[in-house]
Amino acid sequence: MANNILTQIKDDLESFVGKQVCLKANQGRKKIIQKEGVLEETYSNVFVVKVDEEQNPRRVSYSYADILTETVEIKIKDNNTKIGCVSV
Repeated sequence: MANNILTQIKDDLESFVGKQVCLKANQGRKKIIQKEGVLEETYSNVFVVKVDEEQNPRRVSYSYADILTETVEIKIKDNNTKIGCVSV
């Protein structure tokens, strides 16, 4: 059953590839990062976001399980759609 949920999250994210996103990730010990970037690619187990930083753009990847467990929260900037998140 969990596999079906992860597949649904992956399918939802695939429709937003190339869109601007806001990424909020909980990295433990009260360390939360918030970045903006572009949802660049979805793979079988992970998705990649190209983060726009001041001098050097970089790519970060997270698993679909991170969205399921609410460790990662993604907002699509075009229409403020949230995927797998609860309003904070």
